[in-house]
Amino acid sequence: MSNNAKKENKDRKFLNPNGYFIIMILILLAAIATWVIPAGQYDRVVDSVTGREVVDPNSFRYIEKTPVGLFDAIVAIPLGIKSMSGIIAFIFIVAGATALVKSTGAIDAGLVALVDKFKGRDLPLLIATIIICSLLGSLLGFAQEIIPFIPLGVALALSLGYDKVVGFDIVRTSTWVGFAASTINPYVVVVAQQMAGLPIMSGLRYRIIIYFIFMIISTIFFLNYAKRVRDNKQNSVIFGYESGEDQSKFKIKNITEFTIKHKIILITFACGLILSVYGVQAYEWGTNEMAAVILITGIIAGFIAGYSPNLIAKIFTGGMSEITSGALIAGFTGAIAIILQQGQILDTIIYGLSQPLSQVNGAITVIGMVLLYSIITFFIGSAAGRAAATLPILIPLSDILGITRQTTVLAFILGGGITNMIWPNMIYVLSFADIPYSGWVKHIWKLVVILIVIACTAVSVAYFTNYGPF
Repeated sequence: MSNNAKKENKDRKFLNPNGYFIIMILILLAAIATWVIPAGQYDRVVDSVTGREVVDPNSFRYIEKTPVGLFDAIVAIPLGIKSMSGIIAFIFIVAGATALVKSTGAIDAGLVALVDKFKGRDLPLLIATIIICSLLGSLLGFAQEIIPFIPLGVALALSLGYDKVVGFDIVRTSTWVGFAASTINPYVVVVAQQMAGLPIMSGLRYRIIIYFIFMIISTIFFLNYAKRVRDNKQNSVIFGYESGEDQSKFKIKNITEFTIKHKIILITFACGLILSVYGVQAYEWGTNEMAAVILITGIIAGFIAGYSPNLIAKIFTGGMSEITSGALIAGFTGAIAIILQQGQILDTIIYGLSQPLSQVNGAITVIGMVLLYSIITFFIGSAAGRAAATLPILIPLSDILGITRQTTVLAFILGGGITNMIWPNMIYVLSFADIPYSGWVKHIWKLVVILIVIACTAVSVAYFTNYGPF
């Protein structure tokens, strides 16, 4: 290898650092912040209407510092893994069940048949996938639940001549956009409206309009990028990226016949997914129940394929092992929140970010709320956690400033979802598509900016029209 080639390879590795390396840097920065930022605390009280523990907005006070040392910061990593155990378990189980279904050849044969059917007509297939995934985010609050299906989207995109980013966009990014423009998402809309004392599902028509605007803009963005990549591979933001990971999980096997058995397996798997979605909506299922249904579906698929119990177990555990790196990095990101909590600076950060909003009024305030939530999402990834920590502060503030509570809830919904697509906390999601974070930022930052501008415009319109009922 020439010196120039060695230098180029070295530079590329520097520009595409490992996700775990980035998370470790963030963990250290969080620990340093506990020494620099003053500790502060709000009192927590139980809301008589919702029964939730919320912040008393008038109770903030500075307290004695409890900085986190280097050793405690490292201890926070296994604690973070423990705190994220539910999500990690869900990812492992669904990945294992999906591996069972995929090993039968049903998914590969189905994709080959789908690609053949849409040969030369990729657009309808891409758009249909984008719409379905975005609705899962907007209506049902799918986020982590879609992660195990990212490799399937990547495999589909690669088989059509695109890159991994296109596959990630049509499955995960579209879900993100749908989540950011939540219409009836129970984890965001219902929780926020309950805390604000609003009628559940009120203001739906305006949120539907915003969802359509978000999806039209995002779909055009995704398809334009896909076209550029297909026209010239060098237009890919990950062109030249070399990964040490096994790429076989992104390849569709060369299967020519789509058999009856394959169809029965896919129908069984689809029924499991539909039942999971129905359970979320009808019975308020969480990831535990969804994982159980999908696990049962995977096992049934194995028996339909004629597998022995031992072979089912072997394939299932093999599927889990393939996503170990991506699943565990979720626990590493959980360490950041634990460090901020142990250092007691999370409330200080919320207090500091909310104070400027009390100094202005009108449309500037609601725009500020969107930007505030865009930042807070970095520190509090959970939508319910953001609601409990911030809405008790911002709802009384909006009452004082003459801003409708529905507008404040809208700012919470929009601002809290968009920047999830770019904050480093989601690096672990990218690992399931083997996409480097630097290439991802290069790809997605324009869409993030566009959506934030649209969100700021939307809440401004809400402010001037007294978006309600109150």
